[in-house]
Amino acid sequence: MSLAVLSSRALFGPRVWPVQVEVHVGGGLPSFSIVGLPGAGVRESRERVRSALLSSGFEFPAGRITANLAPADLPKDSGRFDLPIALGVLLASGQIADARGRAPDVRHYVLAGELSLTGSIVPADAVLAIALSVARDDPRAVLIMAPEAAGVAARVPGLRVLAAAGLDEVVAHFTGRAALPAAAPACGEPADEAPPPCLSDVRGQAAARRALELAAAGGHGLLLSGCPGVGKSMLARRLPGLLPPLTPEQALEVAAVHGLARSRPLLSRVPPFRAPHHGASMPALVGGGARPRPGEISLAHHGVLFLDELPEFGRQALEALREPLETGCVTVARAAGSCTFPARFQLVAAMNPCPCGWHGHPHPQRECRCSREAIARYRGRISGPLLDRIDLHVGLGVESAWLDAPPGEPSAPVRERALAARHRQLARQGCLNAELDGAALERHAGPDAEGRALLMRAAAAWGWSARAARRAQRVARTLADLDGSDRIEAGHMAQAVQYRPDSGA
Repeated sequence: MSLAVLSSRALFGPRVWPVQVEVHVGGGLPSFSIVGLPGAGVRESRERVRSALLSSGFEFPAGRITANLAPADLPKDSGRFDLPIALGVLLASGQIADARGRAPDVRHYVLAGELSLTGSIVPADAVLAIALSVARDDPRAVLIMAPEAAGVAARVPGLRVLAAAGLDEVVAHFTGRAALPAAAPACGEPADEAPPPCLSDVRGQAAARRALELAAAGGHGLLLSGCPGVGKSMLARRLPGLLPPLTPEQALEVAAVHGLARSRPLLSRVPPFRAPHHGASMPALVGGGARPRPGEISLAHHGVLFLDELPEFGRQALEALREPLETGCVTVARAAGSCTFPARFQLVAAMNPCPCGWHGHPHPQRECRCSREAIARYRGRISGPLLDRIDLHVGLGVESAWLDAPPGEPSAPVRERALAARHRQLARQGCLNAELDGAALERHAGPDAEGRALLMRAAAAWGWSARAARRAQRVARTLADLDGSDRIEAGHMAQAVQYRPDSGA
C-alpha cells in the first residue's frame, strides 16, 4: 500500500486531541515532508525516523514521503509522533505484512513515543493525560508506549496498554511474529516518598492548631499572621498530614496535571503541597506560556498551596487567585485558543503584621519601628476581595515558654476528627462545607435564630460583605460538624465570627 493511516494524540494545554497520522509514499525525487502545522519538535522527526528505520534493519523508501498530521489547524509539537510516522512509512512502503501477506489492521491502535536514532522508544510526556483521553474516546483502543510510560498509563482503569521497547518490537507485533506484552500498572507510591511532617512537632500555638484542624475538616482557606519565627510555615507544612489520602481517581488527576508540566507523575496518594517563592510571576502561579502549561495553583490541585510572605507576591499574581478560589479552575486564553486547568486547591498563606514583623508583639529586644503609613502600605498589598475569600484568619503571638511545653497532639488523632467531620459533610450535602453556596448553604448551614442575629450584628459592626458573611456560615457549619452537632448553635457562630478579619479578635 502507498498510504497508511494511524492514530496518535496532540496536546493543547490540558486538552488532548485525536490526531490522524497519514503517511503517503509515492514516486518522484526522494523527499520527506511533514505537514499539518508541525512545531520544531515534529519537523525534526524526519531525521530521527530515518535513522531509527535504518538502525532497526528496515529500508528507508527512496521516494516522495509525505506525513500529514490531521487536523491541520491544530498546533503539534512533540516527539511523540515519531513512532506512528515511522510505522506509517513501513506500512505505506509495503515492508509490514501479516502471515497472509496482508497489511495489518491498525484502526484501534494509538501510538505515542519518541524514537532514538537506534530505534528504541523514548517515553512521551503527558502520559496520563493521553491515557485518560484514549480510555474516554474509544473503549476498544489499544495504546502502545515505551515500557516506562506504559506502566504509568496502565493505571487508567479499563485501558489496554502494550509496552514496546523498540520499533522492531512494534513491527514484530503487527506481523504476528511476537506479540507485545501488556503493561503492568506502575506501583502506587514512590518507595522513597517521605510522609508529611507530624503536628506533634509544634509546641504551643493552641489557637493556630485548632484553626489547622478546622481547615482540614471543612476544606477552608487559612491566613496565618504573626511575627517571624512563631511557626507559621511549620504549621502550614503539616496540613497535608491532616487531609485524607487521595482517591485513585484524584491521584490520577494530580499525576496527569504534573505530567502536563513535564514533571514526573508520582501517582502518590498524599495530597500535593506547593510552596512557590514570593517572586513567582503570574503565569508561574496560574499557568500560561505560548503552549499553555499548568501553574502552581493547578499543581496544587486536590492539595495545598502555601504562599509564604503573602504581601511580597506581585499584586497581579495575587489578584489572579480570586476566580480560581471560587470556581476551582483557571482558564488561560491565548490567540490559538483557550484552555482550562483544574485548580481545586486549599490556600494557606502566611504574613508578618508589618514590614519589620514586630508590630503588635512587644519584645524586650525587638521593637517595631515601622510608621503607620508603612504598615498601611504593607497590608494594603493584599486586596479586600482576596481577603474575603480566605475563611480563617489567625494571629500567632510569641510564646516565650514554648521550650518547656510538651509535644503537641500528633497528626493521627487530629486527622481522624477531621475525617469524621468530612464524612458527615459528604453524607449530608455531597461536598465539603467550604464549597457550599446558594440554596444549599441556607439549607445545610443556616444558623438558629440567636446565631443568625449574632452574624447580622457582626456583619453590620465590621462592614462585612455578603461573601464574608456566607464564609462565616460555612466555618460555623464545620465547627458544628467537629462537635457532632446537627444544628449550628450560637456558640458555633460566635467562634466562626472570630476567624474573620476586623472582628476584634
